Amino acid sequence: MTDSAHITLDSAPDFCEGMLHFGALPAEFASLCAEPVIAGGRNGIDRIDTAAIYQTQLAADALRYLTLQLCASKESGHPGGFASAADAYAALAMLGHTNIVTEVGHHAPGFYSAMFLDGSLEAMGIQNLSDLQTRFRERGGLLGHLSGAIPGLLAPAGPLGQGQHFAMAGAYLNRDKLFPCTIGDGGLGEPYILSAMKHFHTAYPEVTNFLPVLIWNGFSQEHHSMVSLMDNAAMTAYWAAHDFARVILIDAKTYDDAGQEGAYVDSTRFGPEARLAFSRAILEGMQEAADSAMNGTLTAVIVKQLKGAGMHTVGAKSHNLYPGDTPEKPNIAAALERRALAPQIWQLVRTNLSRAGGGPAGKTVVTEFERPLADIGTLPMQAFAPGEQAVPASAMAQMVAALGQRDPEFVVTNADGNEASNMKAINDALKIRHPTEDPLYNQRPNGQVYEPLNEDACAGFAAALALFGGRSLWLSYESFAINGWPIVQTVGQAMAELRHRTPAVVTMFTAGALEQGRNGWTHQRPEIENYIGGQVRNGNVYLLYPADANMIQAAYAWSVEQSNKCISIVASKSALPVYTTPDQARAAIEQGATCLYESASGDKGTVVFAVTGDMVFLPVFAAKERLEGAGYRVRIVAVANPRRLYRPHEVAWSHSAEADDRFMSDADFQTLFHGDVLIGVSGGGTMALEPILLRSRAAARDLFGWQRGETTASPTEIMAFNGITPEGLAGRAEELMRYAA
Repeated sequence: MTDSAHITLDSAPDFCEGMLHFGALPAEFASLCAEPVIAGGRNGIDRIDTAAIYQTQLAADALRYLTLQLCASKESGHPGGFASAADAYAALAMLGHTNIVTEVGHHAPGFYSAMFLDGSLEAMGIQNLSDLQTRFRERGGLLGHLSGAIPGLLAPAGPLGQGQHFAMAGAYLNRDKLFPCTIGDGGLGEPYILSAMKHFHTAYPEVTNFLPVLIWNGFSQEHHSMVSLMDNAAMTAYWAAHDFARVILIDAKTYDDAGQEGAYVDSTRFGPEARLAFSRAILEGMQEAADSAMNGTLTAVIVKQLKGAGMHTVGAKSHNLYPGDTPEKPNIAAALERRALAPQIWQLVRTNLSRAGGGPAGKTVVTEFERPLADIGTLPMQAFAPGEQAVPASAMAQMVAALGQRDPEFVVTNADGNEASNMKAINDALKIRHPTEDPLYNQRPNGQVYEPLNEDACAGFAAALALFGGRSLWLSYESFAINGWPIVQTVGQAMAELRHRTPAVVTMFTAGALEQGRNGWTHQRPEIENYIGGQVRNGNVYLLYPADANMIQAAYAWSVEQSNKCISIVASKSALPVYTTPDQARAAIEQGATCLYESASGDKGTVVFAVTGDMVFLPVFAAKERLEGAGYRVRIVAVANPRRLYRPHEVAWSHSAEADDRFMSDADFQTLFHGDVLIGVSGGGTMALEPILLRSRAAARDLFGWQRGETTASPTEIMAFNGITPEGLAGRAEELMRYAA
């Protein structure tokens, strides 16, 4: 198809405004394009014939053209990877499967092009190609990597190795729909993609309606991919070893009539007949795979085609555009001219894609709708009396168990075991999902506790379920949570951008550093609290520190009622004193903090302890005894929900979906935290105490918190190793009081 000077914008559809090149109408148009092959009122093509194959090929060409011009318009972005995926994407869409997610954030311009072609982006005010280019990689527009906030796109994609979690969650919650997930062979180097799918299949053998599509193009971002030397048999065996009973591999090399060298070739360089044969293989392969996956067989598709197929260059050099890579640059202009389509074809492609899947993806894919949830009523809570000893983790476990019994779709994920966290009640009630039924270990094939020994798989499935509209809970030791946290962070940001309500992502990290003395520093990594605490300013991230068993129940009850938030609870698995009444606990979570103790008298000044945690209150209360004996007044405040203690201008709350503008007033803050000396104390990181230090007017202030891990015989010893002792706290308070005087 060649550039034709007599074809102008005047004869093109309105959405083509901004298009730089048009092609001549091909001779095949009259015979193969007389009507769109997706008829009005249909979700996809009715049969695979020459017209369907040809029009699918045209859709792939349209996606390639838009992807390259879009990236070149900003001299930025990633066209090469999606170029080798365009045939696969077009085939899936033409078959009516538009609930597509991806593991590859660098495919963003291709996915945006697809949403533009089917009309989904009109909801963002993007009416034509000029609008598309203007909004690409700009604030409030089309992010450089995929965001689930874009109409029609189901999930974010940026960090590699995450997309399969969204596909599996979508399949779990929507058994009647196919959830394809494109995966790059560069991203395949991420260690958890295949293992996560294998474990999921072991746990949920009946859920096969997700379809990984490996785009095997031989290259990564800046070099050959690490699987580029595998042959077809080895790659097929690799997937078969991870439980895929049906692996369909379509190799472009098989159809090459252009004499291209190497194992990876560009199908756009084939002659017309060879290219149609390749397009047929893609379409038929996708149809076979979709039928297989929807009928109970775990299936994968592998499309082997050179990276950058149809672009300005190929291989890793096609991955990214740089300053100077404009649409006028000779190799880019030449590539656009080669891919240029006639105006009539652009209209045909738009008609087909706007009908695929039952309408524009922005109006039809599952994440565009608020999912109905099971009515769980009010969860049962135990009322512990102040002064009792109770295990926070165990108190929460009873609530989790009740929730799961009331919502059969609810899933608890945990890599290390609930019993080890003193949450056995969850396993007793909900059972570990395992093909081997064994009552001794609470195992049952239909259990609701998902236990891969892989924090990424736990975090990924739980976070994806929440994003897709289901309830979930990820439980972990805080020492290992960092291995799964990135996808929770990604989903949390995505939830802040969603246009509808979805349950909050809820996590609970137990067996804190103070409880892991004998295990030593390998199990003492509370720095994750600083990582999460640093995200609290995002606006929809909450780090909760319940001080006792009553407060953890209040924290969980509050969490399951929230929408579009990312909530983490940090608590202990040991029996600890109860300080609050249930009413006081609820108020602490809602308002941000509560006073656990205040001296009746003391004439030498007031010392305020602002504390995050539960076990760490033990040395604080012991320090209180020393200070009161020396004549000081002491107030001990539990900092339960630090997000509430910031000031409104310090948090990006207004940018969040389901915006939460509740912050503690200055008057209430002063009532709790005013004193001559303020000492913040944490058994973990001290980041969560930032809002108190920012707002405090105390004349002298200091922080006590985690420094490093060590093997110790008791929590008291590990706290002492980190300088958190009654003597140290009291001594520092007296020293600061001299400065404040």
